[in-house]
Amino acid sequence: MVLLELKKIKRTGLIPAFLMGGLLAAGVPVLNMFFRSDIYLSLPDTPLQILLKSNWQMMAMLNILLIISGACLMYYSEFLDNAIQKMKSLPIKESNIYLWKAAILASMYLIVLVIEAGILSFIISYWFSFYPNFEIELLKNFGFLFLMGLPSILLALLIASLFKNMWFSLGIGVVAVFMGTVLSSQSFILSLFPFAMPLQTLGEVDSNQVVIYIYVALIEITIIALVEWLILIIRRKVE
Repeated sequence: MVLLELKKIKRTGLIPAFLMGGLLAAGVPVLNMFFRSDIYLSLPDTPLQILLKSNWQMMAMLNILLIISGACLMYYSEFLDNAIQKMKSLPIKESNIYLWKAAILASMYLIVLVIEAGILSFIISYWFSFYPNFEIELLKNFGFLFLMGLPSILLALLIASLFKNMWFSLGIGVVAVFMGTVLSSQSFILSLFPFAMPLQTLGEVDSNQVVIYIYVALIEITIIALVEWLILIIRRKVE
């Protein structure tokens, strides 16, 4: 199944798109430091937190748009020429197709985060300097960011699986991203919206809310997966 999904993705050009998108997002802090380094060097915090607080909103927005575009392309290749109907004639569960797509999209998102973490590490070594426990702080922050992105990955794939027309799912996803951007700054409850959670960083979340974010992310992952499973059952009976 993994090889089959990778062959499908290869035809869409999604992998180079993610790599280029990751480099584009990683270029945001580089440009900020190049033109405004004096401002950032004078801020009272660890270099990693300074860079994340100053740049992560834009970087996360680009990441989420990559996720939505990737989800739409992955399911567009399934609906193209009724390929998904042919897949149903094979001894393969449609729910497994969804889960494998989620795993591959999550892996691609992880690669994007690794690229961004590498660029931030370069910036810190060039403009700042490495400090004690930097590696631990980096792993904690990007582990948290990866978990916060998983609900949006599953929800983007769920939306993409509902529509044969890619532009419908893409439009809904883009609207959801802008909703998430607005909601994330309104209140703590609204920031738990799946497309708002990737905007949260470990340094800007209260210490007593970190565990809540982690639990809510796990709950959202479970609920979205169950909803997709129910949708597949209902669709199979209707069709």
